[in-house]
Amino acid sequence: MVRRVIVNTARLVLAITFILSGFVKAVDPLGTLYKINDYLVAMHMGGLLSDWLALGASVLQSAVEFCLGIFLLFAIQRRLTSRLILLIMVVMTPLTLWLAIANPISDCGCFGDALVLTNWQTFWKNVALLVCAVVVAWWPKEMFRFISESNQWIVINYSALFILAVSVWSLYYLPIFDFRPYHIGTDLRQQWQRTMEGEDLPYADFFIDNTYEGVDLTEQVLADTSYVFLLVSPFLEQADDSRLDLINELYEYAHEHSYAFYCLTSSTHQNIDRWREMTGAEYPFCTTDGITLKTVIRSNPGVVLLKNGTIIRKWSHNNLPEFNESQSVLPLEKLPEGHLPTTTAAEKIAALLMWFVLPLTLLSLADRTWMWTRWLRRRKKNVNENVNDNNKENEQQNEKEK
Repeated sequence: MVRRVIVNTARLVLAITFILSGFVKAVDPLGTLYKINDYLVAMHMGGLLSDWLALGASVLQSAVEFCLGIFLLFAIQRRLTSRLILLIMVVMTPLTLWLAIANPISDCGCFGDALVLTNWQTFWKNVALLVCAVVVAWWPKEMFRFISESNQWIVINYSALFILAVSVWSLYYLPIFDFRPYHIGTDLRQQWQRTMEGEDLPYADFFIDNTYEGVDLTEQVLADTSYVFLLVSPFLEQADDSRLDLINELYEYAHEHSYAFYCLTSSTHQNIDRWREMTGAEYPFCTTDGITLKTVIRSNPGVVLLKNGTIIRKWSHNNLPEFNESQSVLPLEKLPEGHLPTTTAAEKIAALLMWFVLPLTLLSLADRTWMWTRWLRRRKKNVNENVNDNNKENEQQNEKEK
């Protein structure tokens, strides 16, 4: 009994950790891609993977972690799942020890930007998980099942499809949950002023310099009491150019309503001139740190809308706002795009629970009910068979006595 409690406690710790780790990576595939590249550079293997291969590795990593966590939670393929998790921990624990000692990168990215741990915290966390993985792999049969073997395929396929859908959605649009310091609702003006006053905040590298004149426009942009459009492209030479018409239309809308519009990039003058020639861009270009721009928005290019220095909206290049003829004459104050989104984090969590947790919960309940009724039928059948056998024995005994 004690052993079963220990095994299932270790199993739940591992399952929750892997599920959370996989999910926060899935909602930010580009962030995981950047972290993979950081690892490769730290190991002197920068450029080993193309961006497409690194992105595929990012999506695959999040899917594997999430699915293994779900499989362990439901005790699916107990031997195989526990051994795979043990293998992962055997590899990751020494790796994080090296990170803690050498410190080539600031954090391992285990939980994306949702929970940032120091390298030593990550190492000791992995030591604890390794112990749990050994316990679970040593006694896998002690894990009790939430669902029968005959219905495990439903959980396997549904979990894989769900987490891949989350990654694809977050790639095409923007991360479903934004754990970075530049999320919607952030007062950049206040946060930037606190950094300038010497506080250790992640906004110290946020600056906006006029590219050709070298004038610092940061305070001017953040102090603007009206709307400010920021077209963000860390590297224009790598930017998606499939929505150029919409970008130009957005600039024309901003120009007509006297809203400021800037393109923030870390590209060279040569690449900026090439972009201007290709797109016919008339908006001003400003220089900003490339890593900061990747943190601001996970899209290249993407658009950020500010008002009073606060981030009001963020759009991927795949879902830029389009104003029809009647809307284009209206100021942003009278359009939904000019206000904070109405969807809250609680509503997003509720939607995820409805689409993933609720179906699996109902499946588990149905499966347990079916197994219980099946057991009752078998028990009733056995009881009837025993009664019949006893009756036959009694009849035979009576005949012998006669």
